[in-house]
Amino acid sequence: MTAEIHNGAVSMLDPSQLLRPERVYDGKPVDAFRDYSVDNEDPIKERVRKTYYTMHTNVTVDLVKQKREKWLKFNHFTATVKEALIKLNDLVDESDPDTELPNIVHAFQTAERIRQDYPHDDWFHLTGLIHDLGKVMAFYGEPQWCVVGDTFPVGCKWADSIVYGPESFKDNPDTYNPKYNTKYGIYKPHCGLDGLMMSWSHDEYLYQFLLHNKSKLPEKGLYMIRYHSFYPWHAGGDYRHLTNDRDEQILQWVLEFNKYDLYTKNAPVPDMEALWPYYEALIQKYIPGVCEW
Repeated sequence: MTAEIHNGAVSMLDPSQLLRPERVYDGKPVDAFRDYSVDNEDPIKERVRKTYYTMHTNVTVDLVKQKREKWLKFNHFTATVKEALIKLNDLVDESDPDTELPNIVHAFQTAERIRQDYPHDDWFHLTGLIHDLGKVMAFYGEPQWCVVGDTFPVGCKWADSIVYGPESFKDNPDTYNPKYNTKYGIYKPHCGLDGLMMSWSHDEYLYQFLLHNKSKLPEKGLYMIRYHSFYPWHAGGDYRHLTNDRDEQILQWVLEFNKYDLYTKNAPVPDMEALWPYYEALIQKYIPGVCEW
């Protein structure tokens, strides 16, 4: 157990209890860590653990193929981006140990912090607002374990830095399939992120939604959305045997976005009603009209 002093306050941190081992977070204040420690008496930690264990048991190559076939037809509902965002008023992410607020609050917190630091990059503001919008799948029959949380490739060996570690995949059939449980699995060395089949989640769905609906967001915004939950890569340093030179540029974009996603959850709740006119104008500029979801 080690003591850390932050702004005059002393807090105790046992690193062995933090089941997110990425060194990139070394030196951060304790309250900035995503704490995935196990505590059966803590209802939030237990909810988070169960969500991830269910995900890691069920997300297989076959399941990802099924979900892509189901969702990438974009025939589930039609709505404007604002109408879809409003649905997030009723969603609390079961995989998130850092906030119990509805997801739309996190959306505005992220967007407004980006706006503060990048006042002239309106595409970046909108990227922050919509980055979790793919979670609307939870309102159309998908369990949260197949919608929220960190992402990882299927079809190859599970990385050590995935939340709760390889042990959490002990009941996943792909763990024992020789086609899928080797270092490269179904992939070739340095095939690139675009060549990977990622676990099905809100990230991939929203990325594909934006392509399908001909969004005008720049490429860097699209990739921020597509890989912002891929912590084992951008924070854990894993899967570099599968990435290529192009992915190094994507990594910089994702890291720049991620600090706003991760560290704004304790920010004050913005006056969302007052902010809507600004963000509605951005939606009209980059993703206008009624969209297919």
